[in-house]
Amino acid sequence: MAEEFNKRIYTVDTFCRDIAEAISHMGEFRDAHRSGRVSRAFAERIMLAVTSVNKCRYCSYGHTRAALAAGVPEADIRNLAAGELDKLPDDELVALTYAQHYAESQGNPDSTAWRRFVEVYGDDRARDISAYIRMITIGNLYGNTFDAFLSRLQFNPAPGSSLGQELGVLFGAFVFIPCELIRGRLMRRAYR
Repeated sequence: MAEEFNKRIYTVDTFCRDIAEAISHMGEFRDAHRSGRVSRAFAERIMLAVTSVNKCRYCSYGHTRAALAAGVPEADIRNLAAGELDKLPDDELVALTYAQHYAESQGNPDSTAWRRFVEVYGDDRARDISAYIRMITIGNLYGNTFDAFLSRLQFNPAPGSSLGQELGVLFGAFVFIPCELIRGRLMRRAYR
């Protein structure tokens, strides 16, 4: 008997919510990427920390390669994959711990963790780090939803999911994301 599928996945509702949220914060992600407040290696460590919790095999593969290209040592990558943060750069530990907490709490970190995170990194850098966390979370859950669909095809459906939900998320991305981008653009024009 196949092992039960045990990864967090999207429903159509949670996918739509996260995409709308991401698009409303798209400028923050663009700014985070351009600002230089988070190095490429640090950004990759953040994304691997989230991915270690959500267990998306696609993101793990892609961001391991990107981390190596950004100069992250192989030992750091192994530690992140194992969820072990104690041997990583001290100045990144609070952010990496927060990233894991964000993933473990399904995007609902407690206020104490948030305050400590902002206290350590300041508003701008914390916002940049949060943008990376939000984006990789979407990638992780989308990849996991694809895996849930593949698992269903092997007669091992994800508990609590349905074919309609999985297809709704997978194909909905091609409809919902462009619609949200257009809506966001129109909203920004209306406020100018």
